[in-house]
Amino acid sequence: MKNTTLLIRSAIIIAVTILAIFIVIGPRGSFTAGDFSWQGIKNNLANNINLGLDLKGGLHLVARVRTDEYLRDLTSSNSQAALKAAQDQNLPVTGTSFTAENGTYEVVLNVSDISKAEDIVKAVNQKVDFLNWDSTTGTETVSWSLPVQAQSLIKQQATDQAIQIIDSRINQFGVTEPTLQKRGTADSGEILLQMPGVDDPKRVKDLIDAESKLALYKVVSPPNPNLATYPTKEAALQTIGGAPTATRDVYEYVERDDSANGDQAQQQPAQPTQWIVVEKPPIIEGDELRDANAVSQTGNEGDYQISFSLKPAGATKFGEWTGRNINNYMAVVLNDQAKSVAFIQSQIFDQGQISGQFTKATADDLALTLKSGALPARLEYLEERTVGPSLGADSIASGVRASVGGLFFVIIFMLVYYRGAGINAVVALMLNMVLTLAALIVLDATLTLPGIAGLILGIGMAVDSNVLIFERMREEIKAGKLVSKAVELGFDRAFITIIDTHVTTIIAAVILYLYGSGPIRGFAVTLILGLIINLFSAVFVSRTIFLWILERNPGLKKLSI
Repeated sequence: MKNTTLLIRSAIIIAVTILAIFIVIGPRGSFTAGDFSWQGIKNNLANNINLGLDLKGGLHLVARVRTDEYLRDLTSSNSQAALKAAQDQNLPVTGTSFTAENGTYEVVLNVSDISKAEDIVKAVNQKVDFLNWDSTTGTETVSWSLPVQAQSLIKQQATDQAIQIIDSRINQFGVTEPTLQKRGTADSGEILLQMPGVDDPKRVKDLIDAESKLALYKVVSPPNPNLATYPTKEAALQTIGGAPTATRDVYEYVERDDSANGDQAQQQPAQPTQWIVVEKPPIIEGDELRDANAVSQTGNEGDYQISFSLKPAGATKFGEWTGRNINNYMAVVLNDQAKSVAFIQSQIFDQGQISGQFTKATADDLALTLKSGALPARLEYLEERTVGPSLGADSIASGVRASVGGLFFVIIFMLVYYRGAGINAVVALMLNMVLTLAALIVLDATLTLPGIAGLILGIGMAVDSNVLIFERMREEIKAGKLVSKAVELGFDRAFITIIDTHVTTIIAAVILYLYGSGPIRGFAVTLILGLIINLFSAVFVSRTIFLWILERNPGLKKLSI
């Protein structure tokens, strides 16, 4: 029975060891002869372990969301929306104004009959998101102001939204293990972004900053085939009174000589640069976009377009509008420029296209920014730092030297002080390191310089477990116990102490992970993994080795410890 148990324990250890070694130095694809060479092993090891910014090099950015601009734009849009909501209900509102500076954000409606103030507030609040705004009634005005506490909340929400959008963009861009988190106070708007291994920081910054304001507008024009265009902006503005209004605006229209927009809307010829007048509000906006992809009609590099689809609610709205506007013109406006003008041949529900002869790279980036949505406000870069790979190589070399040096002195101490039992501890220690690296790879975790420190600390904790066990064995042997009984009691009675020390350290490491930044998290992850694996290597593996020794020497009278 003992032999069977010992064989099972040995089989588990061998299987786990072989699997761990393969995970650490094995290839991720098919085997080749080169994988078993020294260079092949080093290449596989480099490919299998994700290195952080401090080891691999890359881009370090600290940006701030311009939350003041966000609040100003919000106040401005709420001002126009409040005026329209009141006028739609034929309420006695004669004009609007707003204040957005020095921490004061206020919308004011001028009222000709103040007795209707309550009706105005009710009508506006039904159409405009004035949640958390305070409303006030004066002698001739109704106003809404944003308290300081609400300002702080909106700033935090804008920062969270920016982080989500940036995360979506850089993940689809292909950056490995980026660090993206808030920095500073909750409402400071500061964001920390680290991207290891980036070889084109300019493209990443351009992608982060890219605008993606998409909207579909009805063009103010006679029906097809008489598209109304104007040679200058001034000429277009003259048709609506000389300036944009709440219901009319003008956009530049640049014809790009591209193909028809599907079989339901055809692109109409126009001059290379002209202006069009559109109706406001837009039919559909970018937040109702479901997906966007770069497509090519011919396969040529410079002949890509953007095909997009709408969410169900947007598709329903779009279908109703196109059904009522057969032969009317619709403009696809991207970042305040009309990219396409098409006439509606039949009802369309959830598909559309942005024409334009884009290159594949620009089309992919544009589709990505459309899918991720527009940033709530512009980013202001406070700090930019590029970490070169040579610095990372020096850090790796220093970390390896420290690890090897620490391991060497620990091995010497264990062999000198515990003699034969020290060999047992060294085997368990080496296995602990291999299993910890394998666990990092399986979890797709990132190894940072603090992470290497966590590995070194794990070495110390692993040795500490062996010291507790061996010292307990010595005490039992000095008390006159047989070697086999001393081994059994040494592991059993030290186990509780080992569990206590490991659990308390793991709790501290978990707190570091939950509340720490990227590098601190790297330290916590490697330490937690090392401690958990140590329960296997220092207890299960080490005990199995002692059991093998006792199995081969049943009458062992003395233990080298």
